[in-house]
Amino acid sequence: MEPPHLYPVMLYVYDLSKGLARRLSPIMLGKQLEGIWHTSIVVHRDEFFFGSGGISSCPPGGTLLGPPDSVVDVGSTEVTEEIFLEYLSSLGESLFRGEAYNLFEHNCNTFSNEVAQFLTGRKIPSYITDLPSEVLSTPFGQALRPLLDSIQIQPPGGNNVGRPTGQS
Repeated sequence: MEPPHLYPVMLYVYDLSKGLARRLSPIMLGKQLEGIWHTSIVVHRDEFFFGSGGISSCPPGGTLLGPPDSVVDVGSTEVTEEIFLEYLSSLGESLFRGEAYNLFEHNCNTFSNEVAQFLTGRKIPSYITDLPSEVLSTPFGQALRPLLDSIQIQPPGGNNVGRPTGQS
């Protein structure tokens, strides 16, 4: 019996604040944040992410965010590209439709965590998934919540998964 083929799974981590969170969070929130994290999963030669436009893909590092600030090795998967794309299509029609996006509760990091667990059985680092509760646990975060709840993030440069290119 031939051993299964293993495909590497990487988590791309971007700091949307470009370092400002590290400098300003102690003043604004009263606690240190290292960044405002956007994440994506890289597998089968593409980068996959979720935003207000739904699930998108691009070549690794191909959004306008440029190269990631860090890369986390999530592990390996036996899931083939064909099965993975079917899984993503299903997610895009259910849990991860664009209109389901919410900056604090259902965002790119929620997507990356879900996909990482599907592919490898491992979660993404908690410093990323805990960020919304860290912000909302502060008086300033609570005061800003109504404004922040209205923010929709969709990194430009990707193609929607499960739809023909150019349709949204």
